Amino acid sequence: MDDNNSNSLNASASQLEALAEVASIPRDDNGPVFSQPWQAEAFAMTLTLHAKGLFEWSEWAQCLAEEIKRAQSGGDPDLGDTYYHHWLAALEAIVVAKGVASESQLKQQYVAWDEAAKRTPHGAPIQL
Repeated sequence: MDDNNSNSLNASASQLEALAEVASIPRDDNGPVFSQPWQAEAFAMTLTLHAKGLFEWSEWAQCLAEEIKRAQSGGDPDLGDTYYHHWLAALEAIVVAKGVASESQLKQQYVAWDEAAKRTPHGAPIQL
């Protein structure tokens, strides 16, 4: 990953221990590295939900592994460029499984986001 296009997130010691269980996370010497801001946001949401006790890290790692296996069996070549798409899909799955949101609520957010993006001038922040 090109350093000019990546962002890193400094994690606490306990978060780094948990992250060691998910070895495939793109990282550098300072921790996880993201090529897009949404990746860092999905990552941070996951850490926050774990810290609040919504799920155990081993539960998260299993959910992510299942999502990656599902994607691979569906033809994902597993080149690393889709990793955070799997991360987001796993996050959505665990949020639904834990009853935090329903699939319907997530779909409503997709629609709201898409509509907001369409009415937002290029380069301006999207606001829901």
